[in-house]
Formats: sequence, structure tokens, C-alpha cells
Amino acid sequence: MSYRELATRPVLAWSAVTVTSRLPIAMAPLAVVFLVRERPGGYSLGAVLAAVYVLGEIVGAPALGMRMNPQRARPQLAAGLAVGAAGFAGLGLLPGAHPVVLGALALLAGVGPAAVPGGLRVLLTSLVPERAVTQAMSMETVLTFAIWSAAPALAAGLALGVDPAVPLLLMGALLAVSVAGLRMLPAGWAAEPQEEGASMRRMLLRAWPVYVLGAAGLTLLALAELVLPALLEQRGIGIGWAGPLLAGFSIGSAAGGFVYGLRGHWPGSLSAQSTVLVLAVASGVALVAVLPWTAAIAVALVAAGLLQAPSGLARNLALREILPPSALAAGYSVMYAALGAGYAVSGTLAGALLKVVAPSTAILCGVVLTVLLTGAGFVGERRLIRRAAVPGDVQAASESASAPVRKVRR
Repeated sequence: MSYRELATRPVLAWSAVTVTSRLPIAMAPLAVVFLVRERPGGYSLGAVLAAVYVLGEIVGAPALGMRMNPQRARPQLAAGLAVGAAGFAGLGLLPGAHPVVLGALALLAGVGPAAVPGGLRVLLTSLVPERAVTQAMSMETVLTFAIWSAAPALAAGLALGVDPAVPLLLMGALLAVSVAGLRMLPAGWAAEPQEEGASMRRMLLRAWPVYVLGAAGLTLLALAELVLPALLEQRGIGIGWAGPLLAGFSIGSAAGGFVYGLRGHWPGSLSAQSTVLVLAVASGVALVAVLPWTAAIAVALVAAGLLQAPSGLARNLALREILPPSALAAGYSVMYAALGAGYAVSGTLAGALLKVVAPSTAILCGVVLTVLLTGAGFVGERRLIRRAAVPGDVQAASESASAPVRKVRR
């Protein structure tokens, strides 16, 4: 199936809702920093608010995703978006409020829509034939990277050029528009009866190797984004190059996601694909740490970006093979939380290391962490596959009876 066949009214409506719901999420960390930067200790307060927002996402994604009803997901998605809109609007309307109030609003803005990306992903795959799932998810990846590329410039431009509160008010308005846009989409997706809470948790825990691989992939993204400015200063390169270099990484990722979707099948299992691609991205980031020239760093970042998106796509497709339809929204939400946790842990580690070692060394330490996480995820996934293949494994047999593994791209 070609990308042209995705140009249907339901998929286009889904794309519009995705843009209006994810752009505020991508703008949020930088927008809250600009909101309070002119207050005493503004940058520190902004960093705390951004961390509280991300914490809300990490906590809210699995908690809300596990409670999503596949057949009637739209009301839950709308409620989450409405809560997020209220949180962002409150921040924009009360920029001078007490830090505790701002923190509560940031937490609300993070928790509310945390399960929306996972729910929308499952909804997208329900809108296309099974044979087009890879192309649909590739299209989602390209759209996501485009959103994340534009969000920082939009947040900074509005905050500096108009008013620091404007980005937050715009973000609240966009989430409100996405609530209305949900009416153009189906109420939910077909799935077997909802699993009980304990059974759902067991199924989600069973997929832990995929989440670990996801956290490993975002560790690299955090290294590229957070340590690059310090690395450029270490190399004697103008810090102004950080923006164009990171834009090259994002553009490369969008291109990689598009290319991955051009084929319905790539060599190797999804687990092997994801592992090899994450290790290849790690190699590119390691090269960034040791190369002394701007052009060489740019090439390494673009090459790493080209492989970053396909590694994420392979992980999401692998998760789709492991989990039944009733658990997919929860699984994607847990993955979303794992990605946020990987980014946060890597950023914290990098910040601590930068106080005692050179930026290049901090990047290489982060790459080592990525390799360790990737190895743990790969070994865990291989054990999971072998266990499911044992005929006498009663638990695997019962799970396969209630949650058949679907061969998405084989």
C-alpha cells in the first residue's frame, strides 16, 4: 500500500486532531520556562515547572491508559484534552500566581492529555487496513517529528515577540479545538472485552523489554538535545549552531520514518530491527562526541536522525504484536511514560556529569547507558519470544488463547 492511499477523510481528520493535540505538548516545556523567566529565580522556577509537567505525563499516561475503554475511547480522550486545556489556560491567565499554584496547573496540564497520544495511535491503526499499518504509523512518525521541530520556534517566537503568556493561551485553545475535532473520528476501535485490572497489568508488564528499548532510544535523544550546546563550546564552535544541528537531526528522523514506511517488510524480526537501529543511533551520537568539525557533527547527527525514527517504529510495531487490541492504548501509554522517563533520567545524568567531566565524556557515558539498556531489552525480549514458543508452557498457551499474537508485517 502506498502513502497516497492514506489520504482518506478519516485519516486526514485524525491528522488534524493530532496536530492540534500534540503541538501544545511539544511546546509545553519551553513555554513554561519563558512564562516565568523574568521573575526572581525565573529560570530555576521554569525548570521545576517543566519537570513537574513531564512528571505529570509520566504518571498520567499509564494510569489513564489502563482505564481507557476501547469501544468508547472518545469521551475519555476528550476529557483528558479538556483537563489539559484548562491547565494551560490557567498558566497563561495566572503567570504571576504563587509557584505552588503554577506547579499544580502544570501537573494538571501534563496529566490530563497524557494518554491521548497512545489512544490516537490505536485509533489511527483502526482507520486503515491491516496491510497499511506500517505506512500509517510511519506517517504518524513524520507528522510527530514535524510538530516537534516547529514547536520550540513557535513557543520562543510568541513568548519573546508578543507576550510570555500567549504560547500557554494558544496551547489551551489548540487542545480545546482538538476536543471538538474528536467528533470527526470514530467513538473507539474494535477489541475483545476489556481485561480486568490485574490481568491488564500482567499483560503490560509482560512487554517490559519493549519499554526498556524505548527508554534507551530516548536516552540518545536527550543526549543530543541537552549536551550539544556544551559540546559545541568545548569544541570552540559557535553555540548558535545548536539549533540548525538539532533541526538536521529532526529532519533526518522525519525522512527516516518516511523511508521505513515505503516497504511493508524489512529484514529481521521487529526486535532485532529495533536493537540494531538503536545501537546504530548510539554509534552516531558517540561520533558526535569525538568529531571536532561542525560539518562532521552535522553529518553524524543527520545520520543518527535517519535511524532514530525507524527504531521507534519497530518498537511500536513490536508492541502491537505482543499486546491484544484491548491493551494497546494502555501499552502505548506505558511506552510514552517509559520514553519520558528515559529522557528525564538521561537529562539528569548528563546534568550531573557536566559538573565533573567534559561534555564529550558526558555524551559517551550516556551512550554506554543506552547500550546497557538496549542489551537488557533485547535479552528480555528474546526470552519472552522463546517462552511463548514452548508448547508446554501453560501460561503462554492461555495468554495466546486470549491475546493472539498478530503478525503485522511478516
